[in-house]
This record gives sequence, C-alpha cells and structure tokens, in this order.
Amino acid sequence: MTAELEVAGPAEVLTDIRGGVLVITINRPEQRNAMSKSAAEAIAAALTRLDADPDLAVGILTGGTETFCAGMDLKRFQQLGERPVVDGRGFGGLVESPPAKPLIAAVEGWALGGGFEMVLAADLVVAGEGAKFGLPEVKRGLIARAGGAIRIPRVLPRAVALELLLTGEPMAAATAKHFGLVNRVTADGAALQAALELASVVAGNAPLAVRASKALADRSRLWPDGEAFTRQVEFTDPVFASQDAKEGPAAFAERRTPRWTGR
Repeated sequence: MTAELEVAGPAEVLTDIRGGVLVITINRPEQRNAMSKSAAEAIAAALTRLDADPDLAVGILTGGTETFCAGMDLKRFQQLGERPVVDGRGFGGLVESPPAKPLIAAVEGWALGGGFEMVLAADLVVAGEGAKFGLPEVKRGLIARAGGAIRIPRVLPRAVALELLLTGEPMAAATAKHFGLVNRVTADGAALQAALELASVVAGNAPLAVRASKALADRSRLWPDGEAFTRQVEFTDPVFASQDAKEGPAAFAERRTPRWTGR
C-alpha cells in the first residue's frame, strides 16, 4: 500500500506500510532526492504518524535505488530562499527530533550534506555496497550544522570523524561499516530489502521495551557513571511493570510466540 502524503508536492515523498513497518521514500530522482521544504514537511508528518500509530513499530527512510539524498535543494534555495527545515524537527523534518520509535536508513548511492545528516539521525543503517557518505560543506565555505559536526564525532573515532569534516571527502560503505557507522552492507539495490528484514526482527519484539531501550541508550550517553543506574529507572521500571513483561516469560515457558499489547 503506497500513498503520497498530502503535505508533499507531487510524489515527493511516498509511504508504504509493510507489516508494522512504515517505509518513507524520498522521491525526487530528477533532483537526486535533494531536500525541499515540502518533502521535509512530508517526512515530519510521516514520523509523527510512526510514533502515534500503535500498529507501527519501526520506520525506514530511503531514497530508492539510485541516490539517498544529495542534501538541500540549492536551486530552490537560490531561487526562492526556501530552506528544507521544519520547526521543531530541523532539516529534512528529522535531524533535530528523531522519532521515539526505531528508524532505519536504507541507503543507496550518495548521502551528502544534509542527506548524510539525516542518516546520522537514524538508529540503524543498511547500505548498498556502492553507497557513499559525505559532508562536503567545508568545500563550499559552510559547516555541517544539521547534526553532522555534532553526531559524527560521537559515532566515529575522532581522527576519522575529523577527516570527514575537514576534507569534505566521502566515505565508502565498506569503510563506514568497518568503523561502525553502517550496520549492514548489501549488494547495490538490496538495501531496502535488507532493512525490511532487520526491521521485521525489531518489530517482533516488545514495543515498550524497544522504545525504552532506544530512549535509554540515547539519553544515558552523557550521564556520569555514578548516576546512570539510578537515572535509568525512569525508563526501566515502567517496562518491568508492564503486561508485556509478564507475557514475554510466559510465552517462553509455553514455547509460543509472544502476543505483545504495548501495555
């Protein structure tokens, strides 16, 4: 079931629901999927839908089989002064406020500038072997301010992160996987299918536990070690007190598939 979001321009963003997974496809191939304001608004709307719909467990963001996203649509910026930023969500409707539910980036071809920064805002990354990731802002007298300069040093070793930021040169998918930026590398054209397989595994787990695990992993990064175990109870206690926490062990003991309720 594929449908264009009403807030987008003609087919700029498509959504496709597949077994509890919301696939969000940037669909501006003639512009190398460069981000427009309307596309950013459509992605923001899709992410809001992902978090609000209890039947959706995981999101996948992709650009199809040619290019993930070449960054901001510079022609629209020059002609109209348009910036693909959504209040409260940032560039692409994503980078400043990722969804509470897991988001997987399925990357084929180039992910440049803001496109790469959207990948960095995702939780998991699957890439075709020909995918390339780059932050070329310094080549244009700019800086990667949509999360690139902030997130890259958190994901990659400092020297590797600085090489990306200071040279503006791209990184290949195999290298990105070597350094932990990419989870899985596939044959070109197979990233979305591999992302769907990964998403189905995540979607099969208890939704409260998955969501709380993501939140705890994200927020605890800057907690002092002496406070971490005390502060985590805000996330862990509601999960252990849930109906799903009773259902999981019961299903294991009875050798059946758990029936999660999200409560």
